[in-house]
Amino acid sequence: MFNKAIVIGSPGSGKSTFARKLKDMTGLPLYHLDMIWHKPDKTNITRDEFDVKLIRILNQDKWIIDGNYQRTIGLRLEYCDTVFLLDYPVDVCLQGVRSRLGKKRSDMPWFETELDDEFKQFIIGYPENELPMIYNMLKSYQDKQIIVFNSREQADEYISKLSKYK
Repeated sequence: MFNKAIVIGSPGSGKSTFARKLKDMTGLPLYHLDMIWHKPDKTNITRDEFDVKLIRILNQDKWIIDGNYQRTIGLRLEYCDTVFLLDYPVDVCLQGVRSRLGKKRSDMPWFETELDDEFKQFIIGYPENELPMIYNMLKSYQDKQIIVFNSREQADEYISKLSKYK
């Protein structure tokens, strides 16, 4: 089992949904980085404010943290005991984003109403531009439990097995 887990992966991969399922199974507190970084008016807090809030969370005994925020992955890796990486195909992630448009979400302080081009391009480029850096970072943390899912079915199977041990 784990006490401090991070959930990372491309936008639209279902990090928040997976993290909520983990929370439901474990009872650990869940923190969505998007809810910390973004304000309801679509502005952001400062990096310094974000870092202070993140460090406050990291210093707690138990947590699940959902979100990429590449700049802070190294810091979160230092504190966590478990990493869940959702490494899904681009089409799955794009469909994930499209499926949540116009829906209220507990992990975002506003409604997303469209898939803007810049965000779409970030998702399309994620396997080439972001994943190699993440996998490279993970090599330095072999003392962590690192669980990589390549499909929603694999993640659902993990949750199903976890529920049997609850």
